[in-house]
Amino acid sequence: MDAGVHASTDHFALHIKAPATHNRIGAVVPKRWAKRAVTRNTIKRQIYAFAEHQRWSQPASERVVRLRKAFDSRVFTSATSAALKTAVRLELQQLFDKAEITT
Repeated sequence: MDAGVHASTDHFALHIKAPATHNRIGAVVPKRWAKRAVTRNTIKRQIYAFAEHQRWSQPASERVVRLRKAFDSRVFTSATSAALKTAVRLELQQLFDKAEITT
Protein backbone atom coordinates (compact mmCIF):
# COMPACT_ATOMS: atom_id res chain seq x y z
CA MET A 1 0.00 0.00 0.00
CA ASP A 2 3.10 2.20 0.05
CA ALA A 3 2.69 2.63 -3.69
CA GLY A 4 -0.36 4.83 -3.20
CA VAL A 5 -3.77 4.60 -4.84
CA HIS A 6 -3.52 3.68 -8.50
CA ALA A 7 -7.26 3.77 -9.25
CA SER A 8 -10.42 4.22 -7.21
CA THR A 9 -14.20 3.97 -7.38
CA ASP A 10 -16.91 4.91 -4.91
CA HIS A 11 -16.22 1.95 -2.62
CA PHE A 12 -12.81 0.59 -3.61
CA ALA A 13 -9.21 1.69 -4.03
CA LEU A 14 -6.57 -0.24 -5.99
CA HIS A 15 -2.93 -0.23 -5.00
CA ILE A 16 -0.35 -1.62 -7.44
CA LYS A 17 3.27 -2.43 -6.74
CA ALA A 18 5.44 -3.46 -9.67
CA PRO A 19 7.58 -5.24 -10.68
CA ALA A 20 6.92 -8.66 -9.20
CA THR A 21 7.70 -12.23 -10.16
CA HIS A 22 4.03 -13.01 -10.86
CA ASN A 23 0.58 -11.45 -10.46
CA ARG A 24 -0.80 -11.49 -6.95
CA ILE A 25 -4.00 -10.04 -5.53
CA GLY A 26 -4.85 -9.06 -1.99
CA ALA A 27 -8.08 -7.85 -0.41
CA VAL A 28 -8.43 -5.49 2.53
CA VAL A 29 -11.98 -5.27 3.87
CA PRO A 30 -11.92 -3.46 7.22
CA LYS A 31 -14.46 -4.12 9.93
CA ARG A 32 -15.03 -0.38 9.98
CA TRP A 33 -16.72 -0.52 6.54
CA ALA A 34 -18.26 -4.01 6.67
CA LYS A 35 -19.38 -4.76 10.21
CA ARG A 36 -20.52 -8.35 9.72
CA ALA A 37 -17.99 -11.09 9.02
CA VAL A 38 -20.27 -12.63 6.42
CA THR A 39 -20.29 -9.34 4.50
CA ARG A 40 -16.50 -9.03 4.66
CA ASN A 41 -16.05 -12.60 3.47
CA THR A 42 -18.56 -12.16 0.64
CA ILE A 43 -16.76 -9.06 -0.61
CA LYS A 44 -13.36 -10.77 -0.38
CA ARG A 45 -14.65 -13.80 -2.29
CA GLN A 46 -15.96 -11.52 -5.03
CA ILE A 47 -12.57 -9.76 -5.25
CA TYR A 48 -10.64 -13.03 -5.53
CA ALA A 49 -13.10 -14.57 -8.01
CA PHE A 50 -13.02 -11.46 -10.18
CA ALA A 51 -9.21 -11.34 -10.14
CA GLU A 52 -8.98 -15.02 -11.04
CA HIS A 53 -10.78 -14.39 -14.34
CA GLN A 54 -9.12 -11.03 -15.03
CA ARG A 55 -6.72 -10.82 -17.98
CA TRP A 56 -3.65 -8.83 -16.96
CA SER A 57 -2.28 -6.73 -19.80
CA GLN A 58 0.34 -5.14 -17.54
CA PRO A 59 3.59 -6.76 -16.44
CA ALA A 60 3.49 -8.88 -13.30
CA SER A 61 2.64 -6.87 -10.21
CA GLU A 62 1.13 -7.11 -6.77
CA ARG A 63 -2.33 -5.59 -6.43
CA VAL A 64 -4.34 -4.83 -3.32
CA VAL A 65 -8.03 -3.98 -3.49
CA ARG A 66 -9.13 -2.01 -0.43
CA LEU A 67 -12.70 -1.31 0.63
CA ARG A 68 -12.80 2.38 1.54
CA LYS A 69 -16.50 3.01 2.05
CA ALA A 70 -19.41 0.93 3.34
CA PHE A 71 -22.13 -0.41 1.07
CA ASP A 72 -25.50 0.95 2.20
CA SER A 73 -27.08 -1.67 4.46
CA ARG A 74 -30.55 -0.26 3.71
CA VAL A 75 -30.09 -1.09 0.03
CA PHE A 76 -28.22 -4.38 0.52
CA THR A 77 -30.09 -5.91 3.44
CA SER A 78 -28.59 -9.38 3.07
CA ALA A 79 -24.83 -9.84 3.25
CA THR A 80 -24.90 -12.63 0.69
CA SER A 81 -27.53 -11.21 -1.64
CA ALA A 82 -27.15 -11.42 -5.38
CA ALA A 83 -27.62 -7.64 -5.51
CA LEU A 84 -24.56 -7.02 -3.33
CA LYS A 85 -22.46 -9.50 -5.28
CA THR A 86 -23.48 -7.89 -8.56
CA ALA A 87 -22.76 -4.39 -7.25
CA VAL A 88 -19.32 -5.46 -6.03
CA ARG A 89 -18.50 -7.17 -9.35
CA LEU A 90 -19.59 -4.15 -11.42
CA GLU A 91 -17.54 -1.79 -9.30
CA LEU A 92 -14.50 -4.07 -9.47
CA GLN A 93 -14.81 -4.07 -13.26
CA GLN A 94 -14.85 -0.26 -13.22
CA LEU A 95 -11.85 -0.23 -10.89
CA PHE A 96 -9.72 -2.49 -13.05
CA ASP A 97 -10.80 -0.68 -16.21
CA LYS A 98 -9.62 2.60 -14.69
CA ALA A 99 -6.32 0.96 -13.74
CA GLU A 100 -5.78 -0.20 -17.33
CA ILE A 101 -6.43 3.30 -18.67
CA THR A 102 -4.03 5.02 -16.27
CA THR A 103 -1.16 2.66 -17.00
